[in-house]
Amino acid sequence: MDLTYPPEAEAFRAEIRAWLEANLPAGWGTPGFHQDPEERAAWLAAWTTTLFEGGWICAAWPEEYGGKGLSLMESVVLNEEFARAGAPLRADFFGDTLVGPTILQWGTEEQKQRFLPGIMRGETAWCQGFSEPDAGSDLASLRTTAVLDGDEWRIDGQKIWTTQAQYADYMFLLARTDAGAERHAGISYLLVPMRQPGIEVRPITQIDGSAEFNEVWFADARCPKDNVVGGVGNGWAVAMTTLGFERGTSATTGFRRFRKELDAVIDAARRRGRAADPLVRQDLARAWSTVKIMEINGFRTLSAALNGTADPGVAALGATNKMFWSEYHQWFTDRAIDLLGAEGQVLGGSADEELAPGAGRRRGRDDYAPSALQAQFFFARSETIWGGSAQIQRNIVGERLLGLPKEPRPEARAAAPR
Repeated sequence: MDLTYPPEAEAFRAEIRAWLEANLPAGWGTPGFHQDPEERAAWLAAWTTTLFEGGWICAAWPEEYGGKGLSLMESVVLNEEFARAGAPLRADFFGDTLVGPTILQWGTEEQKQRFLPGIMRGETAWCQGFSEPDAGSDLASLRTTAVLDGDEWRIDGQKIWTTQAQYADYMFLLARTDAGAERHAGISYLLVPMRQPGIEVRPITQIDGSAEFNEVWFADARCPKDNVVGGVGNGWAVAMTTLGFERGTSATTGFRRFRKELDAVIDAARRRGRAADPLVRQDLARAWSTVKIMEINGFRTLSAALNGTADPGVAALGATNKMFWSEYHQWFTDRAIDLLGAEGQVLGGSADEELAPGAGRRRGRDDYAPSALQAQFFFARSETIWGGSAQIQRNIVGERLLGLPKEPRPEARAAAPR
């Protein structure tokens, strides 16, 4: 693993750092810097335009589609510098990180020309329509249907745990377009307009008062015939591409949010006089070691990608990374809440903002709001589920890396002799 970046990468780093210093608000990232919610919202709206004009949104995309055509190393440096500064780099996560790259890989030229500009300018908000009440980890059992009716698809069914659906303009949706096909066949990947009759969005209020997840009901909803990505019946392969982008886009920056959170909790332990407690010190040491492993694994993955090596160990890292960090984060936020003692059992509003890693706040209740740390604690409960549950990740590790037999399907187990 070679951690020495080439001179041209460091020159690019200096360019990005200078741009950030020139465009971020005065005092950004320094102790005491503060934006109230209204000021923050206005700044974020203007920042998206600033990012677009600077060419940093989706900068790795080909130049013919508005990007800068950055190399892998340049993309890494870009992500590192924005992470170092704590500056937002995305216009819309679902748009520029998930569906945008999927359209680049699978879409028609007409689809690229139609959808990619809105993603880059931050003008189009997206949500992901995969999970259903009976089709989460077993996604191939989905029941939402899309039936061709003239020049439109007629969609009926239900999706659940759909993040930001109440704000989205489009959903990238998996629907069954051939009821007679095998499980993984007969599924198509559609780009569905959300603001239409026939679609009902029902927010699911969480324990912290936020409602980012939603149920979405389709009853004779409509989608243009040409909005299928990757061809009719090929939705499973297209969806696996999208999930791949979701699971592995931040090799050398993903650990940074955990390190910020850890540093903040260490500071809080010192202020509360708990840093000398042997059990607290042991937990903090374990957390530091785990975050360091994330950092080293990230550089190892990057090194393999740059060198084109096929190290089986690196392949294992890709399969286990999601399971590793999501389970760590649940454990660590448990320990951080324990550190607060009885204080942590009452939603603290802004009282414990010093514990926050700077990731912002979810939309919760104003009259009884969680602290940023408590919001992280609640959200961490979902991290072992979205993007592939921990149980499914263990199946993947066992079957694809260790060569273990495939786990029998429930119907096969029921039919087995006893």
